[in-house]
Amino acid sequence: MNEHSTNTVIHTLLNRRSIRHFTPEPIDPDIVDLLERAAQQAASSQFLNDWSAIRITDDGLKRALADIGNQDYIAQAPLLYVFVVDEHRNLAIARHAVDGGTTADADSPTLNVSYRYIQGQNDATLALQSMETAANALGLGCVILGSVLNDANRLIDLLHLPELTYPVLALAIGKPAESPALKPRMPRRMQFFDNAYPGDDATILESVGEFDATLHHYYDLRHADRPVGPFSDQIAKASTDEGPLIRPVAPIAARQGFDLSR
Repeated sequence: MNEHSTNTVIHTLLNRRSIRHFTPEPIDPDIVDLLERAAQQAASSQFLNDWSAIRITDDGLKRALADIGNQDYIAQAPLLYVFVVDEHRNLAIARHAVDGGTTADADSPTLNVSYRYIQGQNDATLALQSMETAANALGLGCVILGSVLNDANRLIDLLHLPELTYPVLALAIGKPAESPALKPRMPRRMQFFDNAYPGDDATILESVGEFDATLHHYYDLRHADRPVGPFSDQIAKASTDEGPLIRPVAPIAARQGFDLSR
């Protein structure tokens, strides 16, 4: 064992897992305050702070998000956030600049282009990850929810998201009511490379069989009544899936004022 693996931060990161079942106990307001402060301390591109988080406290709204995600446990989460790209606030600030020397409108080329959208998405994801790590360090459980984007248009309407905002991910937090085994990760030689990406796919593929076997064993233990195919089969299916996971982003982003072609 690495001598540093007992460090509390490292231990938290190496033991991260998704928790989908929570006890009904509410989260103490002081803990909520800490989690939100941790999210705010995440890195921010150019310090534009171009993300926001919608705290979902309404039970009806939680059920609506659970319906969008097709995951009942979303409605049971004691604490639930939707993180969004937010250039709307920056536009409002620019329009009301203190020195009066800045003019901006909805077509501002520095706020609605693909670069700013991507950086806002990055910032929102980093903030969410910081909140999740803080929650895990405090003994809480979390699950990151991409499923709320199954119907991004409906989500935008439900949250009354204005122009130049876009939902990224949701995070459900609560006291764990389960303790699942750690899900295996692929061998690092498949994912970490020195100086350049491998020029030969054989370098990447040489460990696939090993990882297939490891993950198959994990799924057999976790879902004995529901066999799950090898990792490579899951990737093959995902690469050709024409189902609901293929979500058009550009048209919805355009509805929100972003021009992803620029």
